[in-house]
Amino acid sequence: MLNPQKQARKNVLARHLQRLEARLSHLNLLDRRYVLARVIVVVVGGAGSLLAAFWGTGRSGLIVLVASIVVFAGVVFLRRRVDRSRMRFRFARSLVASQLARMSLDWEHIPVPQAIPVEPDHPFAADLDILGERSLHRLLDTATSHGGNQRLASWLLATTPNLDDIHRRQAILRELLPLSGFRRRLALNGLFVKETSRGLWDGEKLLRWLGQRPASRAMRPVLFALLFIAAANLVLFSLNFLAFLPPFWVIGLALYGVIYALAYREYESLWDDATTLGEALDQLRAVLVYLEKYPFLPGGQLDRLCAPFRQAGRRPSPYLRRIVGLISAAGLGNNQLVSFAINLIIPWNLIFAALLERYKKTLRAALPGWLDTWYELEALNSLANFAYLNPGSVFPLVQDGIAPDRLVFEAQGLGHPLIPDDMRVCNDFTIGQRGEIAIVTGSNMSGKSTFLRTLGVNLCLAYAGGAVLAARMSVIPFRLFTCIQVSDSLSNGISYFYAEVRRLKALLDALGMESPFPVFYLVDEIFRGTNNRERRIGSRAFVRALVSASGTGVVSTHDLELVHLADELPGIRNFHFREDIRDNRMIFDYSLRPGPCPTTNALRIMALEGLPVEAGD
Repeated sequence: MLNPQKQARKNVLARHLQRLEARLSHLNLLDRRYVLARVIVVVVGGAGSLLAAFWGTGRSGLIVLVASIVVFAGVVFLRRRVDRSRMRFRFARSLVASQLARMSLDWEHIPVPQAIPVEPDHPFAADLDILGERSLHRLLDTATSHGGNQRLASWLLATTPNLDDIHRRQAILRELLPLSGFRRRLALNGLFVKETSRGLWDGEKLLRWLGQRPASRAMRPVLFALLFIAAANLVLFSLNFLAFLPPFWVIGLALYGVIYALAYREYESLWDDATTLGEALDQLRAVLVYLEKYPFLPGGQLDRLCAPFRQAGRRPSPYLRRIVGLISAAGLGNNQLVSFAINLIIPWNLIFAALLERYKKTLRAALPGWLDTWYELEALNSLANFAYLNPGSVFPLVQDGIAPDRLVFEAQGLGHPLIPDDMRVCNDFTIGQRGEIAIVTGSNMSGKSTFLRTLGVNLCLAYAGGAVLAARMSVIPFRLFTCIQVSDSLSNGISYFYAEVRRLKALLDALGMESPFPVFYLVDEIFRGTNNRERRIGSRAFVRALVSASGTGVVSTHDLELVHLADELPGIRNFHFREDIRDNRMIFDYSLRPGPCPTTNALRIMALEGLPVEAGD
């Protein structure tokens, strides 16, 4: 059932989307009218000027022509304003539509983030759907930069939790959540960057370029020499033009051309680099200036995070003003004829290259800090957006595991974020101390695997610093390890059972590692790849090994014999899921209950589907 607060928020977003659609329709109509007006001005102005010149005087025709040009320029100016408005409203519509899609798990309309490969030996990534087409990362990710996309993924995939980072991110998110205007504007500015760069903005190329070897120091004396020769040529040409001297400037021009040609070979690439740098920084202009000027609460977490944008001498806006000038200067060299004429008089390309090298040196110190902060904000904004779209979520209490009387895991109303609201069932679950194991039994399709994934996904969210889908949650730092979705490999000649054995051996290795954080493991249908007898023997031995280790976790199984281990070992507790049959249909409530499962359903499922089942069975 949908949370009433979430439904209200969803209704607000739906109405906002309708208003944006209406506004966009109006702007599209205006745009078509301005296109028509432009055609009319050209036709009427041209015809009017000809008629005025034919029936009146040439002067009257000229006046009509000038007036038509002025009107045409006004129409073009107004249409450009409409285009800018259309772009802003289009971005806003895209943002609101994606918000609604995330709330409803409408995967067709949730933007697809840049693909991140899953490491085959990662402790939990593949089992918990952290990455991929319908993954937690895709549901959360609102980043418009490659760095923000990667930053969020790295938080979700972290194999060792960091308490300081978790508490710091939670504090920032608590500040960020009420700032809906700031979060929306940051996302919209990011969409502009993504649109102009035709994909996720990648700052690594720019940083690599900034880190390259600076140009030779010999450039400055060569440039000064060329400037001196150019000035001398101008003087000599003027004196020759006034008939005071013979054309000595020809000799100076030849010397200038030889030196310029030799020098330009070394610095030719800087000209292209200038354009690349200018375009990349101009795309970031809206984001960086907005973060520089936003009035954060003094002394708050966000204020400290965004401090690199307000450092004296390293604010983005002065750099961006300079880059606009550099871009304009670079534009003079885009036309080969104009470039040749300018450089014949003055070594403009080399001057521009020298200015760029100087700008590159100062930018090298500031840009990495700006980008790192923006990436951090994009990842945090993704987590804040998830909490905003799920008002029933909470920030978990993540505390150290030193106190012996502290519950290592406690959750109330824990649900899976990748299951739609109308299908999601939330459960309470508690693990009292390290070393404790919960054995979960239940029939096929009763919810065991989903419950394990629910625990794992919410632990990933908690250790990333985000909100979890629960009414309450408290946990100590764990190293998460799962064995849920084991797959065989035909190309490598690995059977399913062997792949599962290797995975479980990796779990024992992780339990044996020296670490300040214990392992929280989730094992689904242990040893399902072998026969009943060997599965039973192997499962009992493996669970005994888990009890003797320092970790804790949950093991699900079909083998009801395993529940008897709770009578032998004090660290084991039994839980189960059950089902009911009504009108020849299997009904599951997906609610976790204490104790071993009293029923099985494999034969019932076979019978219901029309397969032969012997009565004695």
